[in-house]
Amino acid sequence: MAEPTRTKGAKVSKDELLQYYRDMLLIRRFEERAGQLYGMGLIGGFCHLYIGQEAVVVGMQAAMQEGDQVITGYRDHGHMLACGMEANGVMAELTGRSGGYSRGKGGSMHMFSREKNFFGGHGIVGAQVSLGTGIAFANKYRKNGAVCVAYFGDGAANQGQVYESFNMASLWKLPVVYIIENNQYAMGTAVQRSSSETHLYKRGVSFNIPGEEVDGMDVVAVREAGKKALARARKGDGPTLLEMKTYRYRGHSMSDPAKYRTREEVDEVRTQRDPIEHVKALLIEQGHADEESLKEIDREIRVIVTASAEFAQESPEPDPSELMTDILVEV
Repeated sequence: MAEPTRTKGAKVSKDELLQYYRDMLLIRRFEERAGQLYGMGLIGGFCHLYIGQEAVVVGMQAAMQEGDQVITGYRDHGHMLACGMEANGVMAELTGRSGGYSRGKGGSMHMFSREKNFFGGHGIVGAQVSLGTGIAFANKYRKNGAVCVAYFGDGAANQGQVYESFNMASLWKLPVVYIIENNQYAMGTAVQRSSSETHLYKRGVSFNIPGEEVDGMDVVAVREAGKKALARARKGDGPTLLEMKTYRYRGHSMSDPAKYRTREEVDEVRTQRDPIEHVKALLIEQGHADEESLKEIDREIRVIVTASAEFAQESPEPDPSELMTDILVEV
């Protein structure tokens, strides 16, 4: 088994670490509040929280350049916030309000922002991989220098359309980086029980796509692996497959009690491998921050999240007259 990419030898500044800490904490606190609103009945339908996986999207975003695109599945709130989408608009969309990014019609799984190059949020398992490959094809056709980062999970890694996409991306050397967010359990089945090849970074071998296993709980390790993969795609050498070994603390969705794993297992990851606590420890050990200054950042983040919940509840629901709008683009 290949040794996961880690932070050893990577240069990271005080400002970078503080930004990663802030970005991951925003995702964590936002998702905690979203879970509360769901419990209150203010968020309907499905809701998949990103708690525990924050280092993956924050690390990749730190490696990306202006103009690069992101596309992902339904566990997508963290990706939106990491792309720079406003907490107010994301929370309003979760609650089905007109102030949301899809005007209250998309909900948790279907938000977009062309301004931030975020192309969803997709409810069909694995569908975003095909779409992300198409975005990469458009990048190559237009010669715009952009790279598409397509995220999917260990469950989606077994979908047939994923491998059709791999084949075309490799044949045409498309500028795309495929990210498997391996949180170990898909919808509720351990990867060892659902995948004949559990080293998912090897899944691209048949298509001549290089793969790498990365410590997805270490934001700097993610950033370093992302930089290499993005540079390779930008140079015209085609796709790379990065398997981010991560872990979700909550169930698959809000309706999942997660009885397929022990509480002790979750607690062990929380106490020993938490991505936010890892950066907090680095900041303190290197003399960049102390406990009080980091608590102040947390207070600032909580103000933002509280304001987003208030904005969402105060924003009106879409007017019935808009039922048939925003569903067709005329060209």
